[in-house]
Amino acid sequence: MRLSVIIVNWNAKEFLERCLKSVFASEFKGDFEVIVVDNNSSDNSVAFVRENYPCARVLANRENTGFARANNQAIRESRGDYILLLNPDTEIRKETLQVMVDFMDRRPECGMAGCRVLNPDGTLQLACRRNIPTLADAFFKLIGISRLFPRSARFSRYNLTFLSPDVMTRVDAVSGAFLMARRETVEKIGLLDERFFMYGEDLDWCWRSRQAGYVNYYVPDTAIVHYHGQSSKKRPFRTAYYFYQAMYLFYCKHSAPRWAWPLVRAASLAAFAVALPKTVWTLKKRWSQSPGAGAGQWMDGANNL
Repeated sequence: MRLSVIIVNWNAKEFLERCLKSVFASEFKGDFEVIVVDNNSSDNSVAFVRENYPCARVLANRENTGFARANNQAIRESRGDYILLLNPDTEIRKETLQVMVDFMDRRPECGMAGCRVLNPDGTLQLACRRNIPTLADAFFKLIGISRLFPRSARFSRYNLTFLSPDVMTRVDAVSGAFLMARRETVEKIGLLDERFFMYGEDLDWCWRSRQAGYVNYYVPDTAIVHYHGQSSKKRPFRTAYYFYQAMYLFYCKHSAPRWAWPLVRAASLAAFAVALPKTVWTLKKRWSQSPGAGAGQWMDGANNL
C-alpha cells in the first residue's frame, strides 16, 4: 500500500462529500486507502460515507475525541508507505496525490510535506508554510506588525510572507489541512500528541520531525482548496480557547523553561481575551443574518458553544 489518506470529520458532511469525491477522482497510480474517522457527528456523515463510498473505511466514534486522537486511531490501522492527514473541508486536484508522493520518493530526507493550500478565492492560506514561532514572532503576529510588514524577514518570519509562494521551501511546519508524512518518520517520532485537542498538533508533529533529523518541505507544484474551519465555526468560543490553549501547550513543551510557564499561560489567556470581541462580533453577525432568528435560538446556539 503506497498511501493512506486519513480524514477526521465532525459535522462537515456537505464538505466531506466534496472532499471524498475529489480524492476518489485522483489520478494516483498506486494503491491507496481512505480511512474516515467520524467524531460522533449528528449530520448523518457516517451513513453517507458508508452508503456512497463503501471502499472507504469508516471508524465511528461515540464521542468527539479531538483531532489528534482520531488521527492516531486511523494511523494505527493504516498500511500506507505514506500517511496523508486531510481535512474534510478540502478539495484536492487530480494530480495532487501523485505529485506529493513522487516528491517524497525523490527526497528520502523529507519527513513531512505539504502543498499549496488555497482559500476558495484562490489566495494562499499562510499556514501552509510556517516557521516555529518564537515568542517574538507570536507577538508580532498578535499585534499585527507581521501584516503591516509582510515583506520583512524580521517581522514575518512565522508565515514566511517575505518568500515567494511559487518556490519550494524548507520549512519548520506545514498545515494539518494537508500533511503528508513518511511512515518511517512516524515510527521514529511517534504519533500525534493527544494533549492537543485541536490546533497545534500539526505544528508539534512537524517540529518533532525536524528534531529527529528530517527535512520538512512546502511544495508549490500542486494545490488544494481549503474551506477552513467549517466544523470549528459551530463552536467559536470553544474553538478560540482550544487555539490559545494549544499555543500554551506547545511553548511549554518545546521552548519555555518551567519557571516561565505561568507567564506563558497568562500571555495565552490575554491573547484569548483579545480575540473574544471578534468572536462575539462574528457570532452576532451570523445570528442577525439567520432568517427568523429569535432570543430562544440565540440562547440555544450559545448553550452549544
